[in-house]
Amino acid sequence: MPEFPTLAKLAEDLESGRTTSRKLVEACLARIADPTGEGQRAFIHVDKQAALAAADAMDGLRKAKAAPSRYAGIPVSIKDLFDIKGQTTRAGSRALDDSDPAEHDAAAVARLRHAGFVVIGRTNMTEFAYSGIGINPHYGTPKGAWNRADGHVPGGSSSGAAVSVLDGMAHGALGTDTGGSCRIPAAFNGIVGYKPTQRRVPLDGSVPLSFSLDSIGPLARSVSCCAILDAVLANEPIVALKPRPVKGMRLAVPTTIALDDLDAAVAATFERALKALADHGAIIERIEMAEFHDIGPMNAKGGFAASESYAWHRYLITSKGDVYDPRVFVRIMRGEAQSAADYIDLLNERRSLIARVNARIAPYDALVLPTTANTPPKIADLADDKAFTKENLRALRNCTLINMIDGCAISLPAHRAGEVPVGLMLAGAGGSDRRIFELAAGMEAVIRV
Repeated sequence: MPEFPTLAKLAEDLESGRTTSRKLVEACLARIADPTGEGQRAFIHVDKQAALAAADAMDGLRKAKAAPSRYAGIPVSIKDLFDIKGQTTRAGSRALDDSDPAEHDAAAVARLRHAGFVVIGRTNMTEFAYSGIGINPHYGTPKGAWNRADGHVPGGSSSGAAVSVLDGMAHGALGTDTGGSCRIPAAFNGIVGYKPTQRRVPLDGSVPLSFSLDSIGPLARSVSCCAILDAVLANEPIVALKPRPVKGMRLAVPTTIALDDLDAAVAATFERALKALADHGAIIERIEMAEFHDIGPMNAKGGFAASESYAWHRYLITSKGDVYDPRVFVRIMRGEAQSAADYIDLLNERRSLIARVNARIAPYDALVLPTTANTPPKIADLADDKAFTKENLRALRNCTLINMIDGCAISLPAHRAGEVPVGLMLAGAGGSDRRIFELAAGMEAVIRV
């Protein structure tokens, strides 16, 4: 797999004239169109002419010293969950095929365009974002990074987003994360994925899975790349990221649930990363998180994702339920049995959970845990529903812990070259986004040595 440049390097090349936006877009389009690649499965729609026109416009603005940002002209992909003006948003489904084209860009898309990023196309995803595996029976499933000839899952739900960055079909990707949908595909493909504090990025113009848990975040090649995109999405100034020294970092490893039932490669890679951090002076403490035991019972009836998705889908299911992915349909329908009292209990229990966890983790700079319990399974091995359900829950488990506490988290690749991809997740309480980025930038190079 070739190494592709970071956003900072691309910005330097654009500023110096070593490349142009037109060249970057043409190269991405060529990789998408390559019949031997994953482009036909990673993308649901490619807007070639609009991307080229936008590239030419950004090149013209740069010549006139009027580029809207250093990153103007860099192509990025957009998850099929977001509205793009003039296009139909299908959310990886066939049930929305006859929906009217969007009248406006989603807020997140508009912010990327305002900074000058070029939209290259809409990426494939788990239907309606309801799985951490990334399989899509309607548009095909892009193969992930690991042993591509054997066909391993890309992770979901932002499956095409991760593969687009991995294969140089885009240089950054817009994804969503309700229970790991940015972090899981990042972990399975050896890139970086970020789930921000939910309130940082408006959800307007995106198809909801759970409006209580949905977060909008980037997938990219480095911590710095994700920090740049996150700032744009949050409508904040792009400020140079200063890595924190590993020496003196106070990191807590939750031993409750997060370390259960790990694949051998995940456990070994995670422990090696912890040792590397400790060798560089990080203070690592393994702590019990009794509060995490409350999350399973809270989600026993399907939790927020089932109740809130059912509320959104219930009329569409009446007319189009027969074209839904059966695995997604079943999960949505769990919400039908939840009562108003069940939902109010969930709201109250989550408020209590957030307060208790925030108090527990306050003495530490961050939590550190494996992003997923499993390594990427083979696509063929998940044809059986029981096998699929087991691996899906293992992929989602650790990431969901952070969504439920309204936290922010980043997944960093922790494996070495030639090893199966494994992600290390760094997480904090809601509002600690900048600290998480600084910590992650400091440990990014250390954990893979």
